[in-house]
Amino acid sequence: MKKSICLLLSVFTVTTAFSQGKSPIVTTDIPLFWNAYDAVTATTDSSRQAALLQTMYFDKGSAGLKAMMEARRYTVKDYMNAIRRYPEFWKTIRPNMMKVDKYAAEIQKGITAFKKIYPAKPASIYFTVGAMRSNGTTQADKVLIGAEIAMADSSVVTTEFPDQLGYLKTFFSSNPIKDLPFLNIHEYVHTQQKSTIGELLLTQCVIEGVAEFVAVKAMGIPSPNPPIAFGKANDIALKEAFSKCMFSPFTDNWLYNNAKNAFGMRDLGYYMGYAICEKYYEQAKDKKAAIKSMIELDYNNESLLYQFVDSTHYFDQPVSVLKAAYEASRPVVSSISGFDKGFGGVVAPGKHQIVIQFSQPLDKRFRNFEIGPAGESAVMRVQKVVGFTTNPSAIIVDVDLLPNKHYQLVLGEEFRTKESIPLRKYLIDITTGE
Repeated sequence: MKKSICLLLSVFTVTTAFSQGKSPIVTTDIPLFWNAYDAVTATTDSSRQAALLQTMYFDKGSAGLKAMMEARRYTVKDYMNAIRRYPEFWKTIRPNMMKVDKYAAEIQKGITAFKKIYPAKPASIYFTVGAMRSNGTTQADKVLIGAEIAMADSSVVTTEFPDQLGYLKTFFSSNPIKDLPFLNIHEYVHTQQKSTIGELLLTQCVIEGVAEFVAVKAMGIPSPNPPIAFGKANDIALKEAFSKCMFSPFTDNWLYNNAKNAFGMRDLGYYMGYAICEKYYEQAKDKKAAIKSMIELDYNNESLLYQFVDSTHYFDQPVSVLKAAYEASRPVVSSISGFDKGFGGVVAPGKHQIVIQFSQPLDKRFRNFEIGPAGESAVMRVQKVVGFTTNPSAIIVDVDLLPNKHYQLVLGEEFRTKESIPLRKYLIDITTGE
C-alpha cells in the first residue's frame, strides 16, 4: 500500500480556474499528512513522533491547515491521540483520501454552477486532515474540509471509536464521501455571507439554511442531508418546537448535535433555516435577487433578520409575538433560602448552605455564576456546588462569608431548561454583619 500511495503524491495539488477568476482547490495537506503518518507510526518514541508530526505536517501545511487548526483548536496532542487510538480507522480511510482529485473536478463544476446564480467572490478550498472534530467549516475566504470525516464511507472501520465519537458511526454509514461536492458548495456559500456565527439559534439556523438552500439551487439536486427530508415530513411538529426556543443563544438541541433529542434526528436546525429560505424563494418574483438577498443579509441585525423571516410567512405569528412568548417562558429564580439574617437584615458571616429555587426544572448539565456590578472584589465565591435537587428545580451551593463585607453573585444564562431556554439573570446582593 505504501508504494502505491507514494506514486500518487505528485498529483495531489489541484488549482482550478473559473470564469470569474481563480479559485484554487488545494489538496497538498493530504499527502503531507500521510508522509508524516508513516514516519510517526514507524517509531515508538513519543517525543520523536510529536516532532515528526510538527515538522512534516504542521510546519509544511497550507494556510488552510493552519486555519483549520485555529478554528478547531487542534494541538499536536490531539493528532497523536487520534493516530495512536484508531489505527484501523486510519488504515481504512486512507484509500478514500486518494480519490481527492476526482472529487476536486466535481467540486469545480459545482462552483461554476453557483457562480451562474450569484456573482461570488473568489474563495479557496483546502482539503486538510484533522483530528476528528470537523468535516467542514469556513474562515473568511477559505473553505476548510476535514477529509478524515468528509471523505469517509461505510467501509471505514469505526469500532475503535469511544462513545463520544459514536455519532460518527452513524454519519459514516451514510457514505458522506458521495456528498462531498455538495458539502463543498454549501461551505463555499458560507464564504460569501456577512457572518457565519449567529448570536441566536434562529440566526445560526438561517445562516446554515441559506448555505444549504443555495447549494441545492446551484447544483440542481435535493439536499443529501437527512435533516432536510425528515424536516419536510415533520414540518408542523418541528415548527412548533422551534418557535418556542428560537431566540435562545444556545444551539445544542438543533445544530451540530447528535440524534438524542425528541425527534431522533440530528441537526434539525438546518431544516428550519432551509424551510424559511425555501418560503422566501418561492414567493420571490426575481429568483436571482432572492438568492442575492439571502446571501447578503446582515443576519445578526435582529431587525433585518426578523423582517426577513416575517416576509416568508413561514410561522403563523409575527416574530415579535413569538419572541414575547419566549421571554415570558424563561425560568426565573423564585426564592433563595439558607442565609441566616440577623439584626437590620444583614447576613451572619460564616458558612452557609444556600438553596436557590427556580420557577421550573432546569438541565443539570449546565450552570454558571458571574461577577456582579460591584466588581470582582465583591464576588461571593461558591465553595462547593452540592448539586441540583432531584426534580431538578433548585441548586444547592456552599459559601463561606467574611464579616462586614458586601457580596454579589449573578446567576447567569448558562442555567437553562432542557429546551435550552435560558434563565433570566439574577443578582444575589447581600451584606454581612459582625
